[in-house]
Amino acid sequence: MTTGPIVDLADVAEAASGRTVVWCDVRWYLDGRDARAAYDAGHLPGAVFIDMDTDLASPPSPAAGRHPLPTPEHFAAALGAHGIADDDFVVAYDDNGGLQAARLVWMLRAIGHAAAVLDGGIDAWIGDLETDASNHAPTTRSVRPWPRELMADIDEVATVCGTEGHLVIDSRAGARYRGETEPVDPVAGHVPGAVNRPVTDNVDDTGRFLTPAELAEGFKSLGVGEGVDTIVYCGSGVTACHNILAMEHAGLGAARLFAGSWSQWSNDPERPVATGG
Repeated sequence: MTTGPIVDLADVAEAASGRTVVWCDVRWYLDGRDARAAYDAGHLPGAVFIDMDTDLASPPSPAAGRHPLPTPEHFAAALGAHGIADDDFVVAYDDNGGLQAARLVWMLRAIGHAAAVLDGGIDAWIGDLETDASNHAPTTRSVRPWPRELMADIDEVATVCGTEGHLVIDSRAGARYRGETEPVDPVAGHVPGAVNRPVTDNVDDTGRFLTPAELAEGFKSLGVGEGVDTIVYCGSGVTACHNILAMEHAGLGAARLFAGSWSQWSNDPERPVATGG
């Protein structure tokens, strides 16, 4: 795939390289706000609403986490229902620095589908927003399996975390990583041996990504580098994708996603928990 994971509004047409551009609104709120209502109040012209909980995840469970990856069949059907064809170029956005849009983009890029996060999100749009729902004609998509080499399960994380040649990154805010607060999951803290890189460190005050050089400096300071197997998690496997895309944008290669993330780990009483920095 030649298209990078982050795209500026002015560069969308060039990045699409003649492919049909499908704008995807992937707003979602941890605090329970209604993302569909936000879409209905104003979205990019022609954008389709992608539901984090039903389109991009399987039903939650203590054993699998709050946002388990959907089956390849479910993902293909959900995209097809929105009219997203195999050869379309997807540009995803949200109103939170790309933290939610990154989930869709990672999933698509993982199966070889061209997609990118709109840098700056909905605020980068120049012009009026629409309030009418955008309905694209449904299409049938190819079913593509999740590539094993881009993922890590809970047992693998437990085995390699803190060992030589491996790096596990916790993408949550510092207070959650340190165990000072936990607003969602049953136990506060982090996977023993994991290091912390809050995804908010990837963007500036306007919600735009830092330069590749700045991103690379931050990730390298944690130990990311050539020959290091890097696994990334967050609360439920959503914002971890932002760190993975940021590393790719910085030229640091592909990290792996622990999709179950802390929501899966913290629901298993047999798993050890670390606190502090």
